[in-house]
Amino acid sequence: MSYGQVAPRTLRRSTLALTVVLALGVGPDTGYGQAPVVAPPAYPSNAVPPAASGGGRPDAPSAVQTSGLPVPRYVSLKSDRVNLRNGPGTDYPTSWVFKRAGLPLEVVKEFEGWRQVRDADGTSGWVLQSFLSGRRTALVLPWELKPDKPAPQVQVRIDDSESAKVVAVVEAGVIANVQSCDGRWCLVSIATYSGYIEQIKLWGVYPREVVK
Repeated sequence: MSYGQVAPRTLRRSTLALTVVLALGVGPDTGYGQAPVVAPPAYPSNAVPPAASGGGRPDAPSAVQTSGLPVPRYVSLKSDRVNLRNGPGTDYPTSWVFKRAGLPLEVVKEFEGWRQVRDADGTSGWVLQSFLSGRRTALVLPWELKPDKPAPQVQVRIDDSESAKVVAVVEAGVIANVQSCDGRWCLVSIATYSGYIEQIKLWGVYPREVVK
């Protein structure tokens, strides 16, 4: 798992809260000058594409639970330190500590003020609802992060077309703020850049989901 730490150990790197490295003038030549590259921390990942994971079915969400909101659904972390517990209560031990504010998680079950969530790697546990936000975020290609291999890069385009101008290049593992999705493309913002990424390259939105 690559987005937190096993309690009570601390990670060697303190960059789990999203650190964006902007390398202006680096990147593929798009014909409009060179696009900037936005890179996340280089973490290995066991993530799988949404369609291949338990929470990535195209027609989700479906059920409604105690909050009155659909389950499953995607949310994001409000804080850069959130305990993931083995059960819905503070009496349960902490199995993990998330240390990346804005990280997308999937809510798969609810119990009173607690939410059972799953991250992109498939790790599941319970967190207090107060640490979760309805703000939509997504990880770029987290399932493509491999140990000892360069992170793949994804182009962010000015419009929802493969022929549109590239405004930035982002590495797998970057967190994108999701503004809207039409089922094929998502309008996202990353650092100071805004543009479109193909929806199938994001973990944090369901395949063919429309986000407004």
